[in-house]
Amino acid sequence: MAEKTGVQAVGRALDLLKRLGQSDEGLRVSDLSRQSGLAVSTTHRLLTTLELHGFAQFNSATSLWHVGREAFAVGAAFGMRKNYIAPALPFLRRLRDQTKETANLGILDHDELVTVSQVESREITRAISAPGGRVPVFCSGMGKAILSTWEDSDIVALAKRVGFRPMTARSLRTIEAALEDIQQVRNKGFAYDDEEHVTGLRCVAAVVWSPQGEAACAISISGLAARMSDERMEQFGKIVASSAADLSRSLGGVSSGETP
Repeated sequence: MAEKTGVQAVGRALDLLKRLGQSDEGLRVSDLSRQSGLAVSTTHRLLTTLELHGFAQFNSATSLWHVGREAFAVGAAFGMRKNYIAPALPFLRRLRDQTKETANLGILDHDELVTVSQVESREITRAISAPGGRVPVFCSGMGKAILSTWEDSDIVALAKRVGFRPMTARSLRTIEAALEDIQQVRNKGFAYDDEEHVTGLRCVAAVVWSPQGEAACAISISGLAARMSDERMEQFGKIVASSAADLSRSLGGVSSGETP
């Protein structure tokens, strides 16, 4: 009985959340109660639970309920998976086959770089940073590739907000060093993680553009530093940048330097 009641409560809460999502102006408790057929007290209890977890917001000035931040985050996560991960997989596989190293897809989330998809190298000894892992943005090749599309003032604001969290002796530690590094990314068209996240691991990355001409995500290849010499990093950078451009075009994306 308790399990049935719990499932029923979840269903009712999700129904209220969907109704909130369908309203641009927001809804009063009485409106939601009438639409859902629930008692006002039950409706209010479910809304406050959703609010506690960030899925609903209450505006005390208007007495209206709205969709909360977490609902947007979940929806955005679905959109990201739908729009980028599946289309990116053929390009990641091609990168893996061209370079023999692990290929990755990453996005910025809450000011950190998150790897959301990966195609592993077939080498016996390979570099792996599991999908779902979070990396300080200034320690990440994919993170720096995305930041290279930002204005310097926005990068400075980000550094003030999150600071520098060095992971190795090679990690960036000052805004001056970060801006210099990111300018090199703009000049080359690809970014390096030169053992800045994990000692012994190197990475080269490039940005993927959205149809709106903004950085949608980034792709990279990562491998053991012993295999990825400076010469190979330069070669791989051009390959990754070319793959990122191909993926951008497949998504309908246009970089700031191109015309639609």
